[in-house]
Amino acid sequence: MARQLDEQIVARFPVGQRLRVLDVGMGQGTQALRLARAGHQVTGLEQDATMISVAREALAGEPEGIRERMRIIEGDGRDTGVHFLPGSFDVVLCHGVLMYVEEPDPLLAGLARVLAPGGLLSLLVRNGDALALRPGLSGDWAGALAAFDTVAYRNRLGLDVRADRLKDLTATLAGIGAPLHVWYGVRVFTDTAADGAGVPADVETLLAVEEKAGRTDPYRGVAALLHLCGVRG
Repeated sequence: MARQLDEQIVARFPVGQRLRVLDVGMGQGTQALRLARAGHQVTGLEQDATMISVAREALAGEPEGIRERMRIIEGDGRDTGVHFLPGSFDVVLCHGVLMYVEEPDPLLAGLARVLAPGGLLSLLVRNGDALALRPGLSGDWAGALAAFDTVAYRNRLGLDVRADRLKDLTATLAGIGAPLHVWYGVRVFTDTAADGAGVPADVETLLAVEEKAGRTDPYRGVAALLHLCGVRG
């Protein structure tokens, strides 16, 4: 996903431009820190105190120049209007958040509002069109059959959450003025890997395969996750 995001940033913005980036639901700050290291001005928004603590600890270990380029705000992604003015950011990330939001449309509209014209909106969501794949490949036939007609599922943390269908998000992005520009699949082949599985020795080849599958039909359509990139009109 990071490679896909970098591809879109390079294609849309001049090389060397310091971008204003907002990472909504930044978690432990993996993507936020990566982009701050790349020279961008990054704001991370997170409501989980544990994740904020982990992100702040990681940031404290960075050189001063990187620390100065990143700030962390405690808050809910649905309240971006409280924290930021319209058009405040060139890039807005919302990765792994929508599955926890029962009604995502207001959140997405708020993200589009703080995005500058021509800015990039990057979403990572659970693929509602492929929910039957994981239980089917593991031999859970009843679970696979039930998954065809729902966007609800239980994740590996044991939480009841929801997925999104590509056609629905395409319509939503068009409606909020940030129409879909390109989309990728993420975790096409690796979604069934056991929790805690070690990193394979040929990880670079694995990543190359996943990256290729994530941009190739029909593979990307059955990925566990979808990476959607919209552009603010």
